[in-house]
Amino acid sequence: MTSGNAARAIATAGLACGVLDITAALLAYGSMGLKPLRLLQGIAAGVFGPKSFQGGIVTALLGLALHFVIAFGAATVYFAASRGIRVLVEQAALFGALYGIAVYFFMNRIVVPLSGAVKYPFSAKMMVIGVVIHIFCVGLPIALSIRRFAT
Repeated sequence: MTSGNAARAIATAGLACGVLDITAALLAYGSMGLKPLRLLQGIAAGVFGPKSFQGGIVTALLGLALHFVIAFGAATVYFAASRGIRVLVEQAALFGALYGIAVYFFMNRIVVPLSGAVKYPFSAKMMVIGVVIHIFCVGLPIALSIRRFAT
């Protein structure tokens, strides 16, 4: 595989993941009353803490940029793992779904607690929503894009 294929695979996977995940989050949490600006500022709060909620559109745009950094990071990790663990490409649907679940728990049990983001109490409903979003909007798009463009 050439480096161009690697870059194309990661770029496609990261972009698909980023767009689908943020769209799903905006729709799901928007239906519960969360405004888009606040959701994006909440992502920025991971780096800037609670003051991100006073930053207006600037911190919302920073939150969106951080969201895509995370999406491209997740795509890069899956791509790198798939170079040595071929079943990740051969069984992309299964391992993509599992990867989405893994990313959800990694973000919510490791990254968010270590960040400056607002911590919310556990909610089974929110966990189910988050896991479903991560299966279909994170793991599967990444795995299927890597399979399509990196093999």
